[in-house]
Amino acid sequence: MSLFVIGSFLAFALLGMPLAFALGVSALVGLWFSGFDILVIAPRVMNSVNSFPLMSIPLFMVAGELMLKGGIMDRIVDFANAFIGRIRGGLAQVAIISGAGLASVSGAAVADASALSSTLVPSLKKQYGLGFSTGIVAAAANLGPIIPPSGAMIVYAFMAGSSVSVGGMFMAGVVPGLILFFALMILCWFIAWYRDYPLTGNPISLGNILRQLRRSLIVFMMPVVVIGGIVIGAFTPTEGAAVGVCYALFLGFFVTRKLRLADLPEVLLTAAKTSALVGAMIAFASTVTFLFTIDLLPMHIASMMQGLTESPFIFLCLISLMLLVVGMFLESNAAYIMLVPLFHPIALQYGIDPLHFGFVFVLNLVIGMLTPPVGVVLFVVTGITGVKMGELVRESWPFIAAMYAVLILCILFPEVVTWLPTRLGY
Repeated sequence: MSLFVIGSFLAFALLGMPLAFALGVSALVGLWFSGFDILVIAPRVMNSVNSFPLMSIPLFMVAGELMLKGGIMDRIVDFANAFIGRIRGGLAQVAIISGAGLASVSGAAVADASALSSTLVPSLKKQYGLGFSTGIVAAAANLGPIIPPSGAMIVYAFMAGSSVSVGGMFMAGVVPGLILFFALMILCWFIAWYRDYPLTGNPISLGNILRQLRRSLIVFMMPVVVIGGIVIGAFTPTEGAAVGVCYALFLGFFVTRKLRLADLPEVLLTAAKTSALVGAMIAFASTVTFLFTIDLLPMHIASMMQGLTESPFIFLCLISLMLLVVGMFLESNAAYIMLVPLFHPIALQYGIDPLHFGFVFVLNLVIGMLTPPVGVVLFVVTGITGVKMGELVRESWPFIAAMYAVLILCILFPEVVTWLPTRLGY
């Protein structure tokens, strides 16, 4: 039965059916094949999305959209410019800093890619050409799901169940996110030096740094308030997301004063569309997961994996290789929803720390957002900037390699992921 479900999903997806509906139709195929009453799908679909923690996803999306509409990019870019100064590849590093700053308030690679492409690429391409400029922007946008808050981590924690908390996943991403941030900064400098790009930026001025820090501090307090409140237990992730929405409204209306009441319908509609897509995937995937469970697929996979190796390290390597392929062909949310219920329990049987496995899983699929043929960030950047896909992919490979280097580091040294959550009691 599981083979019929998987086969029908792949067939419908390859034919161009939206992934959420491909999951639903494949669930119907599985129900028909198994002989279950089709009415079993209704309560499962309803119960899967009737979840208080899931409300944090649309709320974080609304907060991110409000920050983008509220002119937050200008302050982040000015802040980055003040700290970089006049160095080779300085504007490229400003883009990376801006991506990290935007990641700390949005948590979504697609939204970050859209914002960075429209605001930074016109200036970047004057210095570096369109190809390298868009490669930088795509890499910077991919920090969104890694640096907390992260929508991907929320979905993973929900699908993994009680053994993984959203706060723990957020903290697991802090140290690897910082390592990746500095790796991308160094890589930008090296490429700029190797290609002899011109010096850019103004000399560093302490007065300018203090001025931009004063302008930007209230912006960067948002992740401190939201994530800090979640970590210390002041509020749940869903309540934290609601606090983020209120904070974004305050900044947009009273600090930057660029947010208008007329912008709110577009903000809500954009967040609703994305949330509906994720919700539909979770709803239909719940029936698929139910069919996999009654078909004992997780047990069969666990037996097969344990027959191949008893080493947790080898298991992580095999999962990473599988996700490398999956990320190239399957949209990341669909991959979380279908694969986390299968492989997370197996990782626990191997004795792997659930936060360690969760972050490795997320990072694999985040990298997949930059790899063809289904790299969603690539399509967003090409759609906005007009760069050819081949040129963008060619310029993105060094940044993808840096992300895989961080992934390998996290696999070899689990403490990179687990050190901070452990210190905070997760």
